[in-house]
Amino acid sequence: MDPSPPEARFEAQRRTAFVTGASGYLGRALCAALLARGHRVRALVRPGSSGAVVAGCDLVQGDALDARTFAGRIAPADTLVPLVGVRKPSPGKEREFETVDGASLAAALDAAQGARVRHIVYVSVAQPAPVMKAYARVRAGCEARLRSCGIPSTILRPWYVLGPGHRWPILLRPLYWLAERMPGSSASARRLGLVTLEEMVTALVWAVEHPSPAVRVLDVPAIRRGGVGAPSGTHGEGWTPSP
Repeated sequence: MDPSPPEARFEAQRRTAFVTGASGYLGRALCAALLARGHRVRALVRPGSSGAVVAGCDLVQGDALDARTFAGRIAPADTLVPLVGVRKPSPGKEREFETVDGASLAAALDAAQGARVRHIVYVSVAQPAPVMKAYARVRAGCEARLRSCGIPSTILRPWYVLGPGHRWPILLRPLYWLAERMPGSSASARRLGLVTLEEMVTALVWAVEHPSPAVRVLDVPAIRRGGVGAPSGTHGEGWTPSP
């Protein structure tokens, strides 16, 4: 008989993750990484969109904005990763942030309440932010829903994720490097720093494999470390307990 406590056994076992937005920029990369590490992935897809999902995922057809279409098919997943959001966010998409980002997270949480989900991994955005205030506001509202849902969660707060098709801010890296070293701007520059797709996926995988006992927030410094150094239940640079 295994003498370790249930939470320790949960830490050691392979996960089954239910991923919404699995065909997107971040979703495809995350699903591939989870599968490569031996985890099982259940991917929510719209009818006719299965070809955009990484091979090896268990496909679940449904509408990410309607919990009734997938609530009974989350099991046996123990981890929920809701990644649905507006493509290429911009200040002119305020209405879409509400109807897609906000609504999809609400639907995912509704569905999770009736499933045996033990941990949620959510990608928010760096806060506060000087621009994209509507986007930050909607994501902050999603974080509030996570805090009140009763399911332990890890919230990641990147600002911009560099990767294929998402590279224009790389020109700003020298300015970020300088700002992070100036006393008057270092805190803001670190909070709003750029992360790579590889760093983001590594941090997401770490969050899936190391579930939090409560609500945990990983900011840009923690994401750049791949989440390592911010173990569940401890304090460290880049990690904060959510109020």
